[in-house]
Amino acid sequence: MSKQVLDLKENYKKEVIKQLQEKFSIKNVSKVPKVEKIIINRGLGEAINNSKAVQASVDEFALLFGQKAVITKAKKSIAGFKLREGMAIGCKVTLRGERMYQFMNKFFNLTLPKIRDFRGVSRRAFDNQANYTLGLKEQLIFPEVDYDKVDKVRGFNITFVTSTEDVDQSRELLALLGMPFRK
Repeated sequence: MSKQVLDLKENYKKEVIKQLQEKFSIKNVSKVPKVEKIIINRGLGEAINNSKAVQASVDEFALLFGQKAVITKAKKSIAGFKLREGMAIGCKVTLRGERMYQFMNKFFNLTLPKIRDFRGVSRRAFDNQANYTLGLKEQLIFPEVDYDKVDKVRGFNITFVTSTEDVDQSRELLALLGMPFRK
């Protein structure tokens, strides 16, 4: 395990848990919110006309996130979009454990600050289950992406799935882990 991943994981175990317990009066340590997984999803509308787009995205996800992406397929046919059931229309990756902590550390400390005019991420992008979803417009902000090899700029959604259903607890957890929320 790399030192930075260890630092983020150890920080969670030593500092974040204590702070969350104090702030929200949680007595049982196993009830303290945690990030369970991170799901990165890219929808490819262009895949209907360009079958190589899906493979390019799968390769790019493997480079960025360290594991092979799963190809997502259409659940039903939609004639207006020339979409048939079972067609490949995107890809996704689910990060857990060490890879999840590696990604969070890199994302919070290297990737997000690279965005031009970055002032922090929205504080309101939580769903009903207190999971946080963030949309990125381009993959070029990641240091691993070689600008010359990119055929098209594509964005994707990143969802941080937490173990709590309380938005305030989830927001505090992500903030303590290093998520740069807007003031």
